[in-house]
Amino acid sequence: MTPPSVSGARQRAVELSGDPNLVKGPLKGYHHETYVLALPGGTRTVKVREPRSEILWFDRRCFRSEEALLRALQEHISRVPGIVEVAGMGFQGFIEGRTLGEQRRPGRRVPDPVFDQIVDLFREMARVTPDMLRVERRCEDRDRAEDGDSDGFLERLIVFVEEQVYRRNHTEFAGLFHALGISEESFTLLRKHVLGLQQRPFCLLHADLHRENFVLDPGGRLWAIDWELAMLGDPLYDLATHLYLMRYPGDQESRMVREWCDLVEGIRPGSSAGWERDLPLILDFKRAQSVFTDVIRVSLSLREDAAFNWVALPVAAGKLQKILTAAARPLGLAQVPGRSQIMAALIRWHTS
Repeated sequence: MTPPSVSGARQRAVELSGDPNLVKGPLKGYHHETYVLALPGGTRTVKVREPRSEILWFDRRCFRSEEALLRALQEHISRVPGIVEVAGMGFQGFIEGRTLGEQRRPGRRVPDPVFDQIVDLFREMARVTPDMLRVERRCEDRDRAEDGDSDGFLERLIVFVEEQVYRRNHTEFAGLFHALGISEESFTLLRKHVLGLQQRPFCLLHADLHRENFVLDPGGRLWAIDWELAMLGDPLYDLATHLYLMRYPGDQESRMVREWCDLVEGIRPGSSAGWERDLPLILDFKRAQSVFTDVIRVSLSLREDAAFNWVALPVAAGKLQKILTAAARPLGLAQVPGRSQIMAALIRWHTS
C-alpha cells in the first residue's frame, strides 16, 4: 500500500519543530495549507504554509511577498503578525486567540470594543500612503492607477475579473455562464454602471477584512491577519469590501460608514469625497465580481471526483440565484433564471 504523500508545508514544519507531534494543522483556510508550531525553546509560535495547488485565485494581488509587506507594516500598523527569522527564512508569527467569525457569525452584531478597534485599524491604514511602503510590487508601473484615480483603480479590478476569472475559465464554463445570462457584454454594462467615481487620495488597503481575518487574543486585542490581498488604492474600496464581507446589522453598518468618513477626512481631506454616490457603486462591483467567482466555485463544489453531488444541487442553485439577483442591476440582467433553470444549467455543465 502506498503511504499518503506529505505536503511541502508539513515537511518544513516538522523539520523546524524537530517533533511531528508538536505540529498542529492543517488549519482551516481556503488559499493556503497552514501549520502551526512552536520553535525550539518554546519562545515563539509561527505559521508554515504554502498555496493550495488546486485553488483558483480570483483576487488581484499587489505585493509580491506578504512577509515583506508585514515587515514594512510593523512601524505603521499596531497589531499585525510579526516575522520570525529562522534559518534564513521569514515565517509569520502565529496570533493566539479566536477569530471574530468563531465568536460572532456574519450578520450578528460586533461588540463595541471590537468595533472600535476595527475603526482604529482603518485609521492606521489611512495614514499609510503609497510613497511610504518600499515593498516590491507584482504589477508594473503602467498597470497601476495614478494616485487619486479611483476610476482607474476600479477599472484595473474589472480587467482582472474579465481576464483572469471569466476569460481564463471560459472554455470550461462558457455554456454555464451563457445559461445564467452572463457574457462579454456583462463587463461593458458593468463599466458603464460604475463609471465616474470621485477622485480620492490612495492609501493602504487590506482588501479582505472579514470576520475570519480578525483574531481576538486572550486580552481582547484585535489583530488583522492575512494581508496577501493588500493593495494601495481608493480607500472607499476597502470600506465597501469590508461592509460587503462583514454583513453588519443595519445600524452598525451606518455607524461604520459615519465613523470611517470622519476619521479618513481628519487624516487626508478628500478621502471620503463622493461616498454617498460611490459607495453603492463599489458595492455593486463586489456583487458583480461575486457572480463570476462563485459560479465557478459553486459548480466545482458539486463535483466529487468523477461524480456529481445531486444532494447539494438545490442548495447550490439557490445560492447562485441569490448572487445573480444581487448583481442583476450592475450586470444588466433583465431576468434572473429561477432555481430549477439554474439546476438544469448545472446538470448540463456537468454532463458536457
